[in-house]
Amino acid sequence: MQGSIYGPCDTSKRRSANCMEDYQKEFARILAESGALFFDQNLRLKDGRPTPYFVNMGLFRTGRLSFILGSFMAQMLVSRNLEDQIDILIGPSYKGSAIAVATAQALWISHKHDILFEYDRKEAKAHGEATARKSMFVTNALYKGARLFILDDVGTTMGTKYDLLELLQEESSVRGLDLSLTGVGLAIDREQTTAVTDSEGRLMEGVKGEDAIARFTARTGLPVYFLAGIRDVILYLADEKIPVLQRGTKRELDSAALEEFHVYMDAYGVLPRKAPPTSSA
Repeated sequence: MQGSIYGPCDTSKRRSANCMEDYQKEFARILAESGALFFDQNLRLKDGRPTPYFVNMGLFRTGRLSFILGSFMAQMLVSRNLEDQIDILIGPSYKGSAIAVATAQALWISHKHDILFEYDRKEAKAHGEATARKSMFVTNALYKGARLFILDDVGTTMGTKYDLLELLQEESSVRGLDLSLTGVGLAIDREQTTAVTDSEGRLMEGVKGEDAIARFTARTGLPVYFLAGIRDVILYLADEKIPVLQRGTKRELDSAALEEFHVYMDAYGVLPRKAPPTSSA
């Protein structure tokens, strides 16, 4: 089934709550409730660009919130008929590792689908079972012919995902594992382009770069799925008058906040995406 990646919407019209499935609406509510989504002054992305809002999935830091996030990710996989195409969920350290564990737990508890999980190390292990050969992975879940699916929080530049693919390729080559990748699942699509720098490496604010997600798919052949896009989340929270943390205070998103968000998306945003085909295998 082709269509908007976030639901059966006509993308030529204003996106609204009708674009979102129930679990996506609940995800938006939890983002606001937890403070993981917030607006503030003088915020900067990792690449140096200014942003009026930020999403910090590290604030899903209780057992309840971790399980809820895992349940949302599991539902996304099931709704796309992907769960039977995956042998191992793998999350790049650090936030991705927690998401992979939570999703594996939710797949078992809610869908009775037991699946392995794995995540990488920042430094190779060289003791215990890794004495003879250093290991960059924690659970030793990788095996010959395994089908992997990457889980993470966001993908502003997709740099972490490229790094993980390099580690997996090296591991597969050294051990003869013949690993394959099914796709990538992210919690939030910021729906924006990459940063642009001048000839001297200085950031050029207000200039659109490439669509990092489209570039990643073109380079790797891997489809990228999301729980929700930031436009849908913001519009849903505004329509439902759900309080969002703004400059230290939770209140409804007013016209000024929405205008700031839309100006930002006009400067750096990409067009709404089309979904990868739902698996029929």
